[in-house]
Parts: sequence; C-alpha cells; structure tokens
Amino acid sequence: MSADAANPPSLDRNAILGIVRDNLAEILEKSPSDIVEDVPFTDLGADSLALIELVEAIEESLSTYSAGFHIDDEDLEGLTSVRLAVDYVAAKLQVA
Repeated sequence: MSADAANPPSLDRNAILGIVRDNLAEILEKSPSDIVEDVPFTDLGADSLALIELVEAIEESLSTYSAGFHIDDEDLEGLTSVRLAVDYVAAKLQVA
C-alpha cells in the first residue's frame, strides 16, 4: 500500500538524505549514487542557482511532512554539503 498525502511515510534522517540526494541529482543531472554526503556542493558542480533550486525542491518535498516548511535565506551560506543540508533539515523538523 502506498503512502498518500494524508499519511506520508515516516520521516527520519535517511528519508531526508534520500530527498536531498534525489533532488540534487535531478538538478545536476547526475545519478543519486554520485551524490556523496561529505562532498561540498561546489565539488559536485552545484552553483548558487542550483542550490536555490535544491532549496525550493526540498521545501516542496517536505511540505507533505511539515506544512510551510522553509529554509531561511540567512541559513543558506552554512549549507555547503549534502550532510550539512540533511542535518539542518533534520534539526529543523526535530527528527533523528
């Protein structure tokens, strides 16, 4: 049985990682397996426009779990890798 908008699957750090990795892979036209957690976004080929697209995609993906989820503009400069982005989202949503 698939999850629907009323009952989204549970959200944990691995699920957030999957959301970030899948969205970034689509934006950068790479395979999700090419997206490594500790590699800086710039080393993956992500420029500032790609990161804005990533933030928008993450916000949209997470709206199912947290209505109005938003990544603050002033927090963007600190999100320089997949790991930092995942940790930020996990902390903001208070998931393990």
